[in-house]
Order: sequence, then structure tokens, then C-alpha cells
Amino acid sequence: MRAWWLVRVLVLAPLLARAAGADDPPNLLELRSALKGTLLMTGAREVTLLTPDEVGAASFWRLRLEPRAFPWRWLTIFGAYEQRVRVASSSSALSSPGLPRADAAAPFRVVALEGSLSSGPSYSYWHEVDRLALSFHLPKVELTIGRQALGWGRGMMFGAVDVFAPFTPLEVDREWRRGVDAVRLDVQVGPKVSVELVGVFGDHLERSAFAGRARGYLGPVDAEVVGGWRAKDWFVGVTASASLFDAEIHGELAAFFLPEPWRYGGAFGNDRLVLKAVLGASYQFAVGEGLTAVVEYHASGFGLPFPVSALDLASDAALQTRFLRGDFQILGRHVLAASVSYPVDLTLAATLQVLVDPLDGSGVVAPTVSWDFAENVSLLAGGYVGWGALPRALELRSQLGATPITVLVQLRLYDQRSLPRRADPDAP
Repeated sequence: MRAWWLVRVLVLAPLLARAAGADDPPNLLELRSALKGTLLMTGAREVTLLTPDEVGAASFWRLRLEPRAFPWRWLTIFGAYEQRVRVASSSSALSSPGLPRADAAAPFRVVALEGSLSSGPSYSYWHEVDRLALSFHLPKVELTIGRQALGWGRGMMFGAVDVFAPFTPLEVDREWRRGVDAVRLDVQVGPKVSVELVGVFGDHLERSAFAGRARGYLGPVDAEVVGGWRAKDWFVGVTASASLFDAEIHGELAAFFLPEPWRYGGAFGNDRLVLKAVLGASYQFAVGEGLTAVVEYHASGFGLPFPVSALDLASDAALQTRFLRGDFQILGRHVLAASVSYPVDLTLAATLQVLVDPLDGSGVVAPTVSWDFAENVSLLAGGYVGWGALPRALELRSQLGATPITVLVQLRLYDQRSLPRRADPDAP
């Protein structure tokens, strides 16, 4: 039955697209590639059982190939394949802050198409197919089937309704969101209203999701409502953004209804109700080339109360599942974040990010500088400095206090090749 439905899509799509009068894309094939190398040095603020290395070092190499094919005006076929190598001075340095969770299986995938090629106590070699999908472009309809990126919400550093593969705020590389196996239908139902329906699939129904969102404009406000079922959780959320006195303001609020009580407490006395919220604003000051400031507050009902035992966290299967799924952008319940960025010139930009837990006083400051010194080559340098209560034995006493002093350098190389479409000899 599913195969017959796909056949009907393939038959009807070219007829509908031709009726729309779309032109063929100029290229038949495209190949985008990127190579990134990241080097880190870390120094523990204090040697403890949870931070056993006084000094550590790690390197992370990432090669990504992104082919795209445009056989017809109504169809795009795209994919992405990655190889990732991580080498560190010790096993604890493999989890240095700023590096993505490169060696963890991604959630919401029917077939993994990923895995370890080689690994040891202080190195890993991982590869995966991160994108593989067909995208149909029909009049007022976009239908994408296969492994793809899905991101919802308005947050710039955090997300309350970003429920599939969110980034963590201290990740250095936020360029590519990990793909999920999904069917996504986006329908433009009016000049200011669109509806999106998604089915996101895992290797079992209980690890799948079925959700939707409606997005539209109401005067100066851009708002959306989302909801659905995700891995046995029911959820509903709302987001909005608008301009206010030349500043941009945005907010998100989501409620998750869990099948079992949440060990760390719920909302309004209900252990099965978990709330997440984001409230933020951005403004560009008329300073030089433009100084952009962003402030965001994130509250997460999935967050942990401190102090907390690391052994309890490691043995909590439900928590580990949610952590790998992306329910934890932060470990605690509250974070206030601020970011200031400034383009020094066309090739050089600087950013300063600060995160603070208002409950325990811990925080992290993260300065970065990015230099595009060639057309397809850039260099990023930065670091992290944390403060707050340090771990005691195997007990975490603050959300950000265990963050080590970190210095990092990242080299990025990009390339793009294309095969132009041949001219139609029968065209007028």
C-alpha cells in the first residue's frame, strides 16, 4: 500500500509541476564538501574523580560530502555522508566541551546507516549517512521523504519545541543538524498560513513521532502552534516572534505529557507534566558595522536539581534515553544566556557568549573569533572558562561549575562542484 502511494506521487508530481510552469534548475548535479579539523586543550579547574586530568588534549576531524541531483524541475535528490575521527590524550578528554556527541547513535532512524569503524580508549573513527531523501516541489506543496533535518522553534541558542535533534549551546559546530528518517508534508494554505505534517520514524513504533505545526502571521506577529506524539510522549507548544522598538523578541512554551512519572519532578504537582520555555530578544546597535546582541532565558522541566550524584545519573536509563534524544540542551533547570557579535570587517568576526545558572551561580564565558582568510577557507579560535561550585567526589554541585578551561582552534575548508544541465535542443 505504501509503495502504491509513492508510485502515485511520482506519477502526479511531474504533471502538477509542469502545470505550475517551473523552470529546470541550471545544474543537474552538485557536490558540496567540507573538511573541519578541531584541536582542543583543556585544563581542569581542580582535579576530582569526575575531572581526573589536570591537562587534556583532543582533536576532532570531520569530512562531509553532500551530493545533490536535480533530474527534473519537480524533484531534488540529496544526501550527506560523514566520516569523523576523534583522538584524545585520555578517555575523559574524548568528551571535551564544544565537541558534538560524534559517536552516539542518532535517534529517530529506521536503519542506522552509521557506526564505528574503529575505536579505542582514547580514539574513535565513526561514519554515517546523515541525509538521504527525495524532495518533491509541487504547487504550494513540499513533500520530503527520507533522512532529513527537522528544526522547529524561534530560539537562537535554546529551543522548547525543537524536539528531534537540537544542538547544545556550547557546541562549536552547529552547521549541520543530524538527520532523522521522516516524511514531511508542508502545505501553503494561504498567503500567510502554512501547515506542516511530519512522521518521524525509529526502529520501533515507540521510538517514532507523529506531529504537526501550523504557522502564520497575525499582524506583526509570526506565530506557530505545534503538537503531536513523540516516543510515547504527548506534547503541545506555541511559539511567537515580533518586532518591538526595532528589537526582535521571541518566545516558546511547550508541555510534555509523559507516560510515566518524571523522577525529578513535574509542573503544578503533576510528575507526568514537564514544561519547557524560552524567552529572548535580539537587537543590532549602530556601532561600526553593527553590534548584534542576543539575550535568552531557558527553563527546562527535564533539568536536574543540584547537587546530584553522577552515579545516579549514569544508572538512570530513562534519563540516558532522554539525554541522547536531545531533551537536555542544559543539565539544569534554568539558564540565562547572552551573546554579542561584531563583524570587524568582511573576513573577521568576533563573538562573546555567556551562560549563567541563576539558581546556583555557576556559568561559562565563551569568546570566539572567526577569520575567512580565503574564499573557501576559514579559521575559528575560541575557548571556554567556567566558574561555580566544583564536583565533590562523584557529586555534581552546580550545573556549569565542572566546565574545564578550554582553548580550541578549528580549520574549515569548503568546496562545491557542479555539473550544468545541457541545453534542450528542442527548446525554442
